[in-house]
Amino acid sequence: MTSGAVISDGQSTPAAAAGRAPPHSPLRGQNARMGPERDGTKTYDADYYARWYHADPRERAVRSALVRRKAALALAAAEHLLERETRNVLDVGCGEAPWRAALLRLRPRLRYVGVDPSAWAAAKWGRRRGVRHGGLADLDRLRLGGPFDLVVCSDVVHYVGDADLRRGLASMTALARGVLWIEAFTSEDEFEGDVESFRPRSGRAYRAAFRRAGLVPLGLFLHASPALAPRVAALERGG
Repeated sequence: MTSGAVISDGQSTPAAAAGRAPPHSPLRGQNARMGPERDGTKTYDADYYARWYHADPRERAVRSALVRRKAALALAAAEHLLERETRNVLDVGCGEAPWRAALLRLRPRLRYVGVDPSAWAAAKWGRRRGVRHGGLADLDRLRLGGPFDLVVCSDVVHYVGDADLRRGLASMTALARGVLWIEAFTSEDEFEGDVESFRPRSGRAYRAAFRRAGLVPLGLFLHASPALAPRVAALERGG
């Protein structure tokens, strides 16, 4: 699912005032939730998607282009370290599965598996786009068919509690044999979009959580799985 969270450029626009990113903003958000629907505090249904993702065709075009760039970057990083093409991808908090189209455009034969806590999204897109119903903390009970060359978790972890974050990171790490794209905003970032249920953790807190999970930072939201750690050169590693 996607919250529509985006890095703010500091300018006020009608779209920003309405809680939506303006068309010229770098639309970085993609999958904003993995747990709130489970406890009933938020509902990610057709109305939610209509508000955050389908209200402005210009925003949709910009967002689609951004997801294509992210997918290309993530695939390139995975294939650089794996030394082969990506064969399968797990997308945690996939929403309407925009990453699926971007990934298949580049690697038509890869196997895509999406997971999302929205019952509406899973019912609407499950069969056509490979979306299964479940949240970040449910990954260890779902039969997902890993391990995966690339695990995507975009705009998700900053909406879950600490226990779900720890459990989800452990599950994603166990399911990964390649690279993980974990896109999150911190308390140091200024962004526009859906701020309901946002957890204002520091970048330091996230780095510590990723380190405890055994991930190797690569920069630009990318991490190598423990299985790939020996292949990561010193200057390929992030801070």
